[in-house]
Amino acid sequence: MALRISPLGPILVDRSSPVPLYFQVAQQLEQAIESGNLPPGTRLENEVLLADQLGLSRPTMRRAMQYLVDRGLLVRKRGIGTQVARAKFKRPVELSSLWDDLARSGQQPATKVMSISQEPATGEIACKLGLPDGAQAVVLERLRYASGEPLARLRNYLPAELIPGMTAEALEQTGLYQILRSGGITLRAAVQTIGARAATQAEARLLGEPKGAPLLTMERSAYDDAERVVDYGTHIYRASRYSFELNLLAGHA
Repeated sequence: MALRISPLGPILVDRSSPVPLYFQVAQQLEQAIESGNLPPGTRLENEVLLADQLGLSRPTMRRAMQYLVDRGLLVRKRGIGTQVARAKFKRPVELSSLWDDLARSGQQPATKVMSISQEPATGEIACKLGLPDGAQAVVLERLRYASGEPLARLRNYLPAELIPGMTAEALEQTGLYQILRSGGITLRAAVQTIGARAATQAEARLLGEPKGAPLLTMERSAYDDAERVVDYGTHIYRASRYSFELNLLAGHA
């Protein structure tokens, strides 16, 4: 049976398929959203009507819609109904800067430098940078925007000797990795950990999210071609507007 929602086109469900019906519907809606056939702000019919048109049970249709809500592709608004959410920025998990990734995808990156200082590295920070306790480190805190909206809070620690004269003006014009490359540093590898947690009140206010909103977290240590740690970063991203994308290759058992 097919359901047509202009400008979506038909939604097809195959009852003989082992793929659950809710997932068949959700996948086709997701493809329409990702392709732009259902642009941000498009309002969908209510779940009861959609279920009736497809000949599905209401719990099945509700589950399909909730799947897309959980993934951030749909939003439910009281008094309005279910709408297509604003598109997320998908970032490949590779050794690149957020600035470069945003620029390549036409997201118009901008940076507000919240603080830039030089201070002694102690404890965990000294260990992460491979510095003796008390050695000088540059500490950067920035708010990164994409197309005029706050997207991420970036906090970086770097050995002070690597980047003498770092300025807020330079950081507002380009990405940190470009500044490092311009200083003769060749980035070769990184180790990073991706996680998630709820936003504190201060973080939510900074990123334009409600308190407790989901955040993606990334911790990264970047190395140069001499295997020195040149950057240690701890960043948070709005999960409603951002995701990491990984490409996996089959290995040998």
